Amino acid sequence: MGSASAAELSPSLERTLGDAIMEQGRRDPTYIADPDVSQYLTDLGRRLAGFAPGGANQRITIFGVRDPQINAFALPGGYIGVNSGLLVSAQNESELASVVAHEIGHVVQRHIARGMTQRSQSGNVVIAALAAALLAALSGSGDLAMGVAAFGQAAAVDQQLGFSRQAEQEADRAGFEMMRKAGFDPRGMVRMFERLGNASRLNEGSGGGYTSTHPLSIQRMSDIQNRVARLPATAVRSSDAFWYIRAKLSVLQARSSTPLRNALEKLRLDAKNKTGVEQSAAWYGLAYAAWQKKDLAGAQQALSRAQQQGRNSPEIAGLAVALALDQGDQTQALSLSQSAWARWPDSQVVALARIEALQKTGQDAQAVELLAQLTRKWPDVPRMHQLQAQSYERLDRHVEARRAMANYYELTGALPSAVAQLEQARSMSKDFYVQSELDVQIRTLKDRLQSDRQLLERFKS
Repeated sequence: MGSASAAELSPSLERTLGDAIMEQGRRDPTYIADPDVSQYLTDLGRRLAGFAPGGANQRITIFGVRDPQINAFALPGGYIGVNSGLLVSAQNESELASVVAHEIGHVVQRHIARGMTQRSQSGNVVIAALAAALLAALSGSGDLAMGVAAFGQAAAVDQQLGFSRQAEQEADRAGFEMMRKAGFDPRGMVRMFERLGNASRLNEGSGGGYTSTHPLSIQRMSDIQNRVARLPATAVRSSDAFWYIRAKLSVLQARSSTPLRNALEKLRLDAKNKTGVEQSAAWYGLAYAAWQKKDLAGAQQALSRAQQQGRNSPEIAGLAVALALDQGDQTQALSLSQSAWARWPDSQVVALARIEALQKTGQDAQAVELLAQLTRKWPDVPRMHQLQAQSYERLDRHVEARRAMANYYELTGALPSAVAQLEQARSMSKDFYVQSELDVQIRTLKDRLQSDRQLLERFKS
């Protein structure tokens, strides 16, 4: 089935279109750039995709969207958006994994590409509108507004594709196997189906939610229930990170006072009634909310409760450093960041906390040295390149600062701004070899812009 669609939309073209969508979509205010959330979703996606059909040859990128609606959507090129509401509503990690695995199933079986090339003319109108929005953004004018439009219309493409029953069942079965092999509880898929079905009935007529794009059926539910019935009973524990990220997102997704009050009340109930890591995560969520409101005393009190009985995590450690910096205790921030980095060297939020502690204590030379390692380890984390540029600038290394900012703009989708930074660096440098390197980078980015424009013109027409 995949080969037929490949004739019109090859994997490389699909990936290029997905890249173009995400380059603009990352500037949508609903896009979650939080390093805790991004790393958690990335790790979850990779864990599942490692057991995808066909050896997981397709690159999978999971990202978060600030939206309380229970939903997830797949875009061209292996990009999968997960609404914060989906994670907050999940009662355990296996329930969340079931939806992510299902979306990965659509991606690896090329349902997105097939849908885009086999849709009716009405479906192609949405894709054409998306291409037009992306082309406007690539012009370098109105970047933010066009980026928001592009991201919203990209999600609309997923809604317009409307996967067939056969495609949904294929994705269910592939997702089920991914879950089982990756060590999650496949029963989480049944429980999530039930929750989504209930949510669909409650929201009937609103036109939104996961079931509007992935219609549930008795046949789908029965198929998964029969597969689960053949498995031995197992006890699968959710990771600690799941609970802390879930608590953070319950606060992060609240856009007005009433949803925030509801989220805080739920966290207070969990802090009172839950035990172990779930209780600690609830206190962490309350600390995060207080820190956001600049209630430093309240944040400190809640964070201390989260750390009771010796509990700790990268999420708690990162917030502790940020809180110490805001309290003006730079010595404490340095000490906390150093011990946290020694304990969790694979945590991006801890790494970023360490960098910010070094910078705010005037240790930019040490920050640059550490950032050189971090940007090699995690080359696609925009914030690290931005911090690198700031330290370079303070050290009067202006050419390097602009090259770092060019990396930041490239990763956040502002390609015209990336080119402008590189051209500034080119005009500042007197080194022939550096100028030659910059010339290559500038030409490569301009070629990429031109290639994106040509591809989008094709979809627009």
